[in-house]
Amino acid sequence: MLAKQTQSRTLHWLGRQLFNRDDPAAFFDPLLERINPMWVQEYTPARVEQIIQETPDTKTLVLKPSRRWAGFRAGQHVNICVDVGGIRRNRTFSLSSSPILWQEQGRVTLTIKRLPGGRVTNWIHDALQTGTVIGMGEAFGDFLVPEPAQPVLFIAGGSGITPVLSQLETMAAIDYRAPVTLLYFVRTGDDVIAREKLQALSARYSALTLNIIATHETEEHRYLCDEDLDAIPGIKARQAFLCGPTGLMDLARNLLHQRGIADTDIHSTFFSVPQADLGNEALGGQVRFSGSKLDIGSEGDATLLDIAEAAGLSPRHGCRMGICHQCSCRKTAGTVVNRLTGQTSGPGEENIQICISVPKGPVSIDI
Repeated sequence: MLAKQTQSRTLHWLGRQLFNRDDPAAFFDPLLERINPMWVQEYTPARVEQIIQETPDTKTLVLKPSRRWAGFRAGQHVNICVDVGGIRRNRTFSLSSSPILWQEQGRVTLTIKRLPGGRVTNWIHDALQTGTVIGMGEAFGDFLVPEPAQPVLFIAGGSGITPVLSQLETMAAIDYRAPVTLLYFVRTGDDVIAREKLQALSARYSALTLNIIATHETEEHRYLCDEDLDAIPGIKARQAFLCGPTGLMDLARNLLHQRGIADTDIHSTFFSVPQADLGNEALGGQVRFSGSKLDIGSEGDATLLDIAEAAGLSPRHGCRMGICHQCSCRKTAGTVVNRLTGQTSGPGEENIQICISVPKGPVSIDI
């Protein structure tokens, strides 16, 4: 046993020294990619089998990952990596299908909205074709169906419906018996994502109450209000799941609090970084990337990930929102401010997430 462990450590060291890779087998990836992209070792390859146009700015990708992928639970996220203009880009999206589709057919879906100015989402909408192989990470996240079954309220806005679709499909499949209500807010009727799937779910799943609300189809815009929540039976006993634009989620959380629903019963996920109020603190400073022997000056609230990429470095990262922890690294000196919480770190060594950490004075990190 000891000999095998020693051999494994030796191979790992050789791989790092000779190939600059954590996985020595991935050294052969450029060759394997030419022979069969599904044999690549550095990430889990997934072939695009179908692309479905959901709305004018939203598409669903039907993917078939390699069987070595570990699967997922309804409501979780996954990081994908794609080559855009010769540069590998990583982004995080919610899985929109039920895990049962993966278990029975080896397929999953990602439902992706085009973001104005978004490098990856625009490439997916304009250039991605069926047959292309992209990279996938393992699933993560705790936006999960309650166990055991409890009454649930979903409040979703726009593309925030994607993890909810996964949850609802799963609930229907397992005959989740507790009452389930979905309030789904869209700008217009043309912006409803997966309309046919939602209608089919509503027809066959008797526990589900579906309410789709178009906010911009009247002269006075219609948003979540007291009447929406007052119409939900037993709302105080519900587990609330929020996913959508920050404004909708903040409004929903406030209205739920007014009804005596505690934060422990409110679950949320997001697709952009919610920022804490950092006040008038002087942020920025000299950043020492000790592993790369680079010193870079910064000003304002740019994150360490932004600063590293501007300096030409390519640190490991995934979601860019403080969810997946793939960007975690060692801070060896200095102070940073967390953009999510507004909290200031200590001055000594600690692990930080560079995608949400802003330097406050000189900082040294092990990149």
